[in-house]
This record gives sequence, structure tokens and C-alpha cells, in this order.
Amino acid sequence: MKVFSLLKNKSVKNAGWIVGEKIVQMVISLIVNLLVARYLGPNNYGLINYATSFTAFFASFCTLGINSLLVKELVDRPEEEGMVIGTSLVLRAISSFLSAITIISVVAMIDRDEPTTILVVALSSLGLIFQIFNTFNYWFQRHLKAKYTAIATFIAYLITAAYRVVLLVSGKSVVWFALATSVDYICVAALLIGFYKMNNGQGMRFSWSYGKELLSRSKHFILSGLMVAIYGQTDKMMLKQMMDLSATGFYSTATTINNMWCFVLAALIDSLQPAVLEAYKSGNEELFKKKNRQLYAIVFYVSMGVAVMFNIFAELAIWILYGKAYMPAAMPLRIVSWYTAFSYLGVARNAWIVSKNMQRHLIKIYAAAAIGNVALNYLLIPIWGASGAALASLAAQVLTGFVLPFFIKDLRENAVLMLEGILLKGIIKRKK
Repeated sequence: MKVFSLLKNKSVKNAGWIVGEKIVQMVISLIVNLLVARYLGPNNYGLINYATSFTAFFASFCTLGINSLLVKELVDRPEEEGMVIGTSLVLRAISSFLSAITIISVVAMIDRDEPTTILVVALSSLGLIFQIFNTFNYWFQRHLKAKYTAIATFIAYLITAAYRVVLLVSGKSVVWFALATSVDYICVAALLIGFYKMNNGQGMRFSWSYGKELLSRSKHFILSGLMVAIYGQTDKMMLKQMMDLSATGFYSTATTINNMWCFVLAALIDSLQPAVLEAYKSGNEELFKKKNRQLYAIVFYVSMGVAVMFNIFAELAIWILYGKAYMPAAMPLRIVSWYTAFSYLGVARNAWIVSKNMQRHLIKIYAAAAIGNVALNYLLIPIWGASGAALASLAAQVLTGFVLPFFIKDLRENAVLMLEGILLKGIIKRKK
């Protein structure tokens, strides 16, 4: 019992470091990003987000799906941790280098008459190469030493924030801001490597045979990650190509404000999902269904409440945070705020998906979301600009996250539970 209690306490402390680091990171990032957005203006702010959308798009490919397996691999191979880390780093380094070259080549073709755009995207893509060192995060997680990752990330954020402030004070151009992401990853990489050695991590080595084995098991995660990336990043790319950089800036402003509070939903889901999993484990099917309905109801109505507030105070929020120049972001913010409910209903559904072992259907949903979002963006952006991109995201999420499961036999039961949760069926006791 003492051993269990000790492990439990270590897990709680480990989670505390992760949550604490995320909150601090969010606050620092918010303050600095607001200052940067005001300084750069919608056009250059849109350019930075356009460049970031490319790196975020390729980031899922750069990980090769390995991140989804690393903790388990480190647990299963305690005597070969150095090989696991070393092989993962080499594989990710190759994919990141190729991705950076691909990004630069693509942008050089589609934006060939815009040298500043090409340079900004090229400098942003360097972050992909240094991002490979977050592989060490999983070693620290496996050993319940997340405090080292939290410390490294916090210090790196302070350095990067200071770098951006210096740029603001000295009046540097948008090109210098494109290096901020790389500065962040370089600092994190140096600190994580130092902490890994300080904690007597095994010497790293590469194994081609293990690499092939690892890739064979991670390939399914690559495809899922790619679909998510298409769904999450193409709207900014399409806005720039079909409209202009200002439209990208307004849309990015709307999504940034909307996402400010989403960590609350993530925390709610993380805290309520264990009850859902325990209900399934108990074998009580009715209790399992009830817990799912309750989770969906909480996520939906909390999200709806926040969406109503955003719709009432959209202009005020943008004026206070970003200034008058960003007021065209008000309508995209109103639209995208409704998207959150359906997006996080999909996150909440994961407890049911895992319990019923229905993960194989996720790729269908992700693929439909990616295709639907691109098609809707193509139709709506020329008509409504940034608001069209927001509407495309909302429509795609409702269709693929809520409507489509009704047409997939294995997911229909969950779709019904989600609808019942929204209608509060089986949750509120009615008086006779």
C-alpha cells in the first residue's frame, strides 16, 4: 500500500507539473502574442500565421506517429531506452529535414512573386528540425519526471518572450519574428538534452531493424495525424491564397481568442472520463451510458454558454485585446465559437471509443472532416472571407463529429448517446 501511495503521489505531482507548465505557458504566450499582433498589424500577423500553418501541417508527419507509442516503448524496453530515444531522434530528424525542404519548395512555387513570404516561411520551418528533441519529453514522462520538461519549456518561453520583446522595442521587421519558434525549440532542445544527461539517461544509439519495427506500428497514427493536420491548417493556407494575408490574420485572431478558454474543457473531460471508463469496467451498461450522456451534456452546455458570451461581447473582446485594426475578426469569432462544442464532443467521445475498441473508425471521421473542410473552404471563402473559413470549420465539425456517426453502424450507439446528452435525456429526473 505504501508503494502504491508513493506512486500515486508521484503521478499527481507529475500531472501537477504538466498542468502548471501549460497554464504559465498559456499566460506568457497570450500576453506576448497580443503585443506582437498589435505591432505587426493584420497583414504581417496573417503572414506569421500563414507560415505557422505550414509547419503545423507538416509537424504531424515529422513525428511519424512515433509519439503515440514512445511511452509504452520505454516501459516495455527499460534496458534499451537509449536505443528507443536514439532511433526515434534519427527517424524524426530525417522526416523533419525532408519536410522543411518540401515546405520551402511548395511556398517557392505558389508564392514565387513574394520573397518576404518565402523567407518568413523558410525561417519558420527551421523549427521543425529542432522540434525533434521534444522526444525526450516522453522519457521524462515515463519516469514521472515531468518537472524537467516543465522547467525547460518555461525557461524557453521566457527566453523567446524576451526575444520578441526586444524585437518589439527595436522595431524589427516581420522576418525576425519568424525565427521566434526556432529560438523556442533550440532553447528547449538544449535544456532537455542537459536534463537527460543530468538524470543519467542511457547513451543513445540507432538501430535500423528497430526503426523499421517502430515505423510499421506507427504508420496508422501518421495517416490520422495527417487528416487532422489537413482539417486544422488548410483554412489559413486557403485564406491567404484565395483572399489575402489580412483575412488570415483576422481568422487567426478569432481562433486564438476562442481557444483561450478551451483548457477548461480539456480539464473537465480529463477529470470526468475516468468515471466513464470505470463504469464500463464495472460491467454496468446502463451506468456506462448515463456517464457518457452526462459528460456530453456538460461539454455541450458549457461550450454553448461561452459561445453565447462570445457572440454578445465579440467586438469588445477584440477591441480590448487586439485593438481597432482587428475588428473584422468579430464575425469569424462569433461563428467559430459555436464550433468548440462539437469539437470537444469529439474529444469527450474518446472514452467511449477506447472502451468499445472502436479506434479503427476514427480515420474515417478524420478523413471526412479533412475533405469536408477543404471543400467547404473552397466554396465559402470567396463569398465571406474569414467568416467563410469559420463557417466551413463549424459545418465540417457538425457533419463529421455529430451527423456522420449516425451513418456508421458501430458508432450509431454513441451518436444516439450524444444526442440524448444534448437533449438531457436520462440525466434530469422528471417529476411525475
